[in-house]
Amino acid sequence: MLNDLRSNRALSFNRQSAIANRQFFNRQSAIANRQFLLLILLCALQSGVLFGQANTPPQAETVTIDAQAPAQPFPHYWERMFGSGRAILSLRDSYRHDLRAVKEATGFDYIRFHAIFQDEVGLYSEDGHGNSIYNFSYVDQIYDGLLENDVRPFVELSFMPEKLASTPSRQAFWYRPFNSPPRDWDRWGDMVQHFAQHLVDRYGIDEVSQWYFEVWNEPNIDFWAGDPKELTYYHLYDVSARALKRVSPRLRVGGPATAQAAWVDRFIQHCAEGNVPADFVSTHVYANDTAEDVFGTHEKIPRDQMVYRAVRKVHDQVKASAKPDLPLIFSEYNASYMNEVDVTDSAFMGPWLANTIRQCDGLTDVMAYWAFSDVFEEQGVVKRPFYGGFGLMAAAHIPKAAYNDFKLLHQLGAQRLSVDSDSALATRRPDGSLAIAVWNYAPPGNGGAAKQVTLLLKGFTGEGEARIQIVDRQHGSALAAWEAMDKPDFPTGAQQEELRKAAELGPPEVRELPRANPSTLDMTLAPQSLALIEITKRATR
Repeated sequence: MLNDLRSNRALSFNRQSAIANRQFFNRQSAIANRQFLLLILLCALQSGVLFGQANTPPQAETVTIDAQAPAQPFPHYWERMFGSGRAILSLRDSYRHDLRAVKEATGFDYIRFHAIFQDEVGLYSEDGHGNSIYNFSYVDQIYDGLLENDVRPFVELSFMPEKLASTPSRQAFWYRPFNSPPRDWDRWGDMVQHFAQHLVDRYGIDEVSQWYFEVWNEPNIDFWAGDPKELTYYHLYDVSARALKRVSPRLRVGGPATAQAAWVDRFIQHCAEGNVPADFVSTHVYANDTAEDVFGTHEKIPRDQMVYRAVRKVHDQVKASAKPDLPLIFSEYNASYMNEVDVTDSAFMGPWLANTIRQCDGLTDVMAYWAFSDVFEEQGVVKRPFYGGFGLMAAAHIPKAAYNDFKLLHQLGAQRLSVDSDSALATRRPDGSLAIAVWNYAPPGNGGAAKQVTLLLKGFTGEGEARIQIVDRQHGSALAAWEAMDKPDFPTGAQQEELRKAAELGPPEVRELPRANPSTLDMTLAPQSLALIEITKRATR
């Protein structure tokens, strides 16, 4: 009928009928329009975008830095150690290639990996009469390779050789490590002692005393099948620690190497009450761990707060313990323990990492990022370069944004200056130059707003120069280039080279600073950006 009206083919209807139909149509149209607008508004609210928001100006922040202010020591605790795939992988050329690249970028000192006692390494076996046999061929190649690259082992004593396992229980990793207690505790202790003695004989006590020996990995979850978990782990620790000390009291041993920042207070109490050697404590945390697991609460802790809060918790436990001076080592941490491309493979990592460093400064001696490379097989053989792997380097030696983030943060000085911002780190170097990190944190994904940052520099006299380097979604990250290739699982050699080129930082932007006190430097940071600014005096011409 309405179509008849609109086409003037309703001549048989009287005028009133036509008006009534048009009114009916208009009412229905208005209702439909209101419903449509309401639907759009609801969608906008759900996505956090309202009309006109796309044109809103960026956030603005002014960061005041006094170059002459007193400073506090700022040891680079976040780049002293990295984790990696299991021990046997360190024999691969690809592993060592990535190792050298990360060493050059960060100068790190220690590497930690699982499974030095895994059967594929071949250390432990037994003859036909049940006597222990030790074969150190691969052990020597593994540790020789590290030391040749100026990296020392942080030795994790794991996992159980099959011939020593008390049960067939295995952990779920692709390489299926045995996670049971030993069938013979004396044999376990003898193996640890022979292992340590061989290392001292080969490398010398002056060298090996600079290593760390950590007993097992995450015994509070499925890596340890002892029952009850905590008490049987303590027995494992006691036997292992005393075996090491029989070789030399200079060997450093610690634990409990737990997931979720667990057990540390009770572990210290156990060692103190039993007079068990402990030279450090270690534990792990990931930014997507739950509050229930880490704190026993039901709160929702944001990803940019979890690691700091866990480190603070354990730091306070150590300081309140019978051994308050024990070094605290977080021998694993990362922004995720899952495979999340938009976390560990993306520019998200820069602001997250810098903020975590800012928060945890002074609370821990070492934090070991897990891991330095995606030469890594916990879930099986890597199937594509970007899958949310933990490494700084993707497969085929492709640097991720996180690699460049570490490269920038390595340039920070060894003295930290106080700043009035939770999105900046300001440091001073011995030559008086400044190295400043500023960032624009946004949660994982493609959201977030730009931020206008002004650095207000006080006490920096004379003409200066600023050198600016930035890692964000479009700079120093190969992820967008890989996505533009339609995400190939197995990039060709030419594609790999294109991805490596896309990951390059490029030369810094250089700006002259006027002779003024204070002087200012303005920049706009895209979401998920990390910037490193070096402030130096300009050479006299």
